[in-house]
Amino acid sequence: MATVQQFIPSAYTQTAQNGSFTWSAPSNIALVKYWGKKENQIPANPSVSFTLNNCKTITTLGFEKKTDTTAFTFDFSFEGQPKDSFRPKIEKFFERIEAYLPFLKEYHFTINTQNTFPHSSGIASSASGMAALAVNLMSLERLLNPEMTDAYFYEKASFLARLGSGSACRSIKGSTVVWGEHAGIEGSSDLFGVEFPAEVHDVFKTYQDTILLVDKGEKQVSSTLGHDLMHEHPYAERRFAQAHENLSGIKKALVEGNVDDFIKITESEALTLHAMMMTSQPYFILMKPNTLSIINAIWNFRQQTGVPVCFTLDAGANVHVLYPENVSVKVLQFITTELIGYCQNNQYICDKIGAGAQVL
Repeated sequence: MATVQQFIPSAYTQTAQNGSFTWSAPSNIALVKYWGKKENQIPANPSVSFTLNNCKTITTLGFEKKTDTTAFTFDFSFEGQPKDSFRPKIEKFFERIEAYLPFLKEYHFTINTQNTFPHSSGIASSASGMAALAVNLMSLERLLNPEMTDAYFYEKASFLARLGSGSACRSIKGSTVVWGEHAGIEGSSDLFGVEFPAEVHDVFKTYQDTILLVDKGEKQVSSTLGHDLMHEHPYAERRFAQAHENLSGIKKALVEGNVDDFIKITESEALTLHAMMMTSQPYFILMKPNTLSIINAIWNFRQQTGVPVCFTLDAGANVHVLYPENVSVKVLQFITTELIGYCQNNQYICDKIGAGAQVL
């Protein structure tokens, strides 16, 4: 069983004065949702996600050895502009991971980052952003320890990313990723994401995700606060058990190519996530009227046409429309004729399953 000790390095064999790396890391969309966490970003229940292909963060990490090693120092810019509001999050991340990357105070870092999707588009960029930063830092550690295996590199990158943003651990490696211990998923861990351990049916290998941007504003309740509200939640224990059951069910559907079961579990999970928000104390609603209009339109379209299109939601108002590649023409026509009117400024993003972080 994996433990945090395996990520604490022994003495490094090499030194590095300066240099830079660039990596991209994608966003991901959970099918079985994680909502509620314990200390140190440990999930209260397991989750599984599709890694996206087009919605990603590209981060360049420059590093330079320094003489004063008493504090973390870094310059940060987002899309070419200094962004001070991000600094506390990176400081906190460095504090959490220093035990696992003891060289952090020895370097001054220059972090330049950009997203391939519009800023404030309502797509969570913390997962892709923290994943991209984590793989860059692991590239530096690999310079100091050249014997590092690829398997260890990606596992530790996922472990570190999780300490920045829980779902970021699912954006490192693989097209379908499981995070959280689950009896039916070999090698699964609360500490990092693992690639789905079975062969996924062909129909799911090219699945499409069109993201309808219903509301691009700041969420009125942050995910961090939402997770905390699960501690005293009246339905928490049943919800965590349900996630285990649904992960078993969706695993079977992904292997067998059972799109009907996939739809039932995925939509149920999305609505359960929001039901947990509506029944916490304090309660809150992140869906908007247009979110519900889109869901109803998808249900009507599926019933009338038999086209296997479904939705999922993150902790927000936007709708991810999921469907097999072989029905994309019909679904995109449906989206452009019936759904984009519900989107803010008619905006939507076409995406599909991707492969994880990539060095550039």
